[in-house]
Amino acid sequence: MTVQLLHLADLHFGGLADIRQIEALERMIPDLRPDAVVISGDVAQRARHGEFQRARAFIRLAEATAPVHIIPGNHDVQWWRPAMYRKYQRYFGADLTPTLNLPGAVIASVLTSYGLHWASVTHINDFTVKGHLPKREIDRVRRLFTGAPVDAARVLVVHHNVLRGQISKRMGLARWRTAQRRIVESGADVVLCGHDHEEGADVLDGRVVVSTTGTLSVRTRGGRPSCFNFVTIEPSAVQVTFFRWEAEGGRFRPSDTFAFARQRQGTPVLV
Repeated sequence: MTVQLLHLADLHFGGLADIRQIEALERMIPDLRPDAVVISGDVAQRARHGEFQRARAFIRLAEATAPVHIIPGNHDVQWWRPAMYRKYQRYFGADLTPTLNLPGAVIASVLTSYGLHWASVTHINDFTVKGHLPKREIDRVRRLFTGAPVDAARVLVVHHNVLRGQISKRMGLARWRTAQRRIVESGADVVLCGHDHEEGADVLDGRVVVSTTGTLSVRTRGGRPSCFNFVTIEPSAVQVTFFRWEAEGGRFRPSDTFAFARQRQGTPVLV
């Protein structure tokens, strides 16, 4: 069974969102016909009510086409207050690590955005920015994946980029070697992430396909056009297609496609 996922992150509703791009995407969603829309964090810029309200409107429109799976990013967290997730939960529900079951796939998420947390701080510039991947989160996801049908694709959603950004040269997760090992041990086939504002597709430890989507805001990395990803998971392959923004035409167009052999055991091969 083929599963198709529209993968978004870092919309940053508020002053930094590119509303022209958002509205273009809203018109596209019914034509893309995804089986699910996955938003891997940072729908807001300053965790303000108005930003979350616009994000909620976007999600309600998307839900007319497909179920939406959303997790919080570091910009969705009120890190300076005790109730960090209160606003986010008001608009998107109490569950910060939702699970979505589809025919042919189980989509599970882990929380990596903890505001100001000792485990996320490796440098003074990383306060509230770096992600943290606790072992308990991976243990929970591993149990979910273990109980899934044998032939179902196991999709893990995190906010922070799992692989090093090509332009930023930065890892999104603190203690990244440990985090990567935990992700591989979770049993995931595909990981969907964002945070770095640069699109990418690669493999982790030779077998886990990683889709890192770009941003739909003015904060693009290296002056690159905004981008979202469309992930197609087939029984024997995973394809990640970048849809890049064309300002002159006012639309997103499919661009590069990366294809990986899907092997639960063995090495995915770029084809």
